[in-house]
Amino acid sequence: MSFIASLDVGTTSLRCFIFNEKCQIKGSASELVELLNPRPGCFEIEPEKLWHSVVNVISNAIKDANLKSSDITCLGISTQRCTFLTWDSNTQEYFHNFITWKDCRSDGLVNKWNSGFILKTLNTLSYGLYLVTRSKRFLAGSVLKMMNGQVTLRLIHEIEANPKLKEAIKNKTAMVDTLDSWLIYKLRTGSEKDLKIEHITDITSATATGLFDPFTLAWSDLMKMLFGINLNLLPKVVSNSADFGCIHESLFGTRIPIASSVSDQTASLWGSNCFEEGDLKITMGTGSFLDLITGKNCQASIHGLYPLVAWHFKDTKLGDDIKFCVEGSVQDTGTLICWAQSCGLFNQPSETSDIANSVENTNGVYFVPAFSGIGPPVNDYKAASGFLGITPSTTKAHLVRAILESIAFRIAQVCEATRSETNYKIECLKVDGGVSKNDFICQFLADLVGISVERAVNSESSVLGSTYVAGLNMGIWKSRNEIRQFRVVDKLFKPRDELRSENLERMKIWERSVARFKEWY
Repeated sequence: MSFIASLDVGTTSLRCFIFNEKCQIKGSASELVELLNPRPGCFEIEPEKLWHSVVNVISNAIKDANLKSSDITCLGISTQRCTFLTWDSNTQEYFHNFITWKDCRSDGLVNKWNSGFILKTLNTLSYGLYLVTRSKRFLAGSVLKMMNGQVTLRLIHEIEANPKLKEAIKNKTAMVDTLDSWLIYKLRTGSEKDLKIEHITDITSATATGLFDPFTLAWSDLMKMLFGINLNLLPKVVSNSADFGCIHESLFGTRIPIASSVSDQTASLWGSNCFEEGDLKITMGTGSFLDLITGKNCQASIHGLYPLVAWHFKDTKLGDDIKFCVEGSVQDTGTLICWAQSCGLFNQPSETSDIANSVENTNGVYFVPAFSGIGPPVNDYKAASGFLGITPSTTKAHLVRAILESIAFRIAQVCEATRSETNYKIECLKVDGGVSKNDFICQFLADLVGISVERAVNSESSVLGSTYVAGLNMGIWKSRNEIRQFRVVDKLFKPRDELRSENLERMKIWERSVARFKEWY
């Protein structure tokens, strides 16, 4: 019997599951990730504390499965993207904590670059090239804007703000690690540092940083030219079928092969059985991420959808396989529910669906969910959050319903942008993540977009995805058809056509509310 340990490093939680070859869970463990908030807009993770939690959850999951570490066939990893740290290769000193993907410390730099001469010139030249070539890649370049969610400008901000890091870059001793490359390195070296071990990052994590060009499949020379970033600071990019090495025996008493490393959204695609061109999934976690597979075509976007490498397998028994996708993100989903809970609107998130259904509508109340600005297709990172339409007759239930509806409205916006920019007919929305367990959101979303929403029994798609990739790389499963059998649908939310026109009208009013909160600062 083969056993796969699957480690998922999320923004707020760290989990490890032990699966057998029938994809049954034999054991699990989890710990909360302590998200530090040293000042407004800054979100960090202390690296060594995270490392101790990683070792603990793997060890505890193996114990929970009543297995020994020598029983584990391999480890699969999925990690959050665009979370990074820098360190000195000579002294092993960290220059700062992990700066997470939710961090907004480079707001000023983002605004400066987006309104600056260089980017405006680049936009103009790109549009000129589009008129000549009619290439959508150049059309996308004509509306290109820097974003806080990418590593690019947060790294530049940190270099400017940290004299020690600036000096290390000058001396060529600085290293930049995304979370996945740091984790692979730590697992391979154990308690000892070994600079001979090459730092590697998988292509699905690299592609989201803003420093990687998915069209050329390499770290971007344009980023080097614009920002002067030495690309040698960055880890080597490898495919999802690369040799990731083994966990050092000093950690668990035996060497365990690291059979896969994928970003959380790629893992979620696999966990949702989205393998073919046109397949789409929506992960509803801390934020929401819509990913649609565009096959071998890297799709440029003018609405703010992001072209990514969905996965890349090279020289495997399954042959060479590269797939691209477009992604639309909603920065705030689970964070909205956590905030509402902290404000006393309900006791447990599991209550919210019933609370929302306890009233027929929001009584004219609308909520704008922009704690981190509003992404595509609005693309306004200066937008603010707030309620509109509150009256003396407004109750907690109306406020809760307005918050849940706003989550569905934002996802529906991204769905519509995806449909307008691609030629794919979306047949079904496969949803996963903690917020997907909310029946009200799933049904309201189906009613809004007029497409069935499918939720699997196991909503932890990122954990499943890294397991599937690890199992295929190790030969435990021979094909994707073998792993399709493991997906069991929990519930299918069919659109209620009689409610669609009413809901779309409410969405139009909500979009007017969003317009009031745009360009807030």
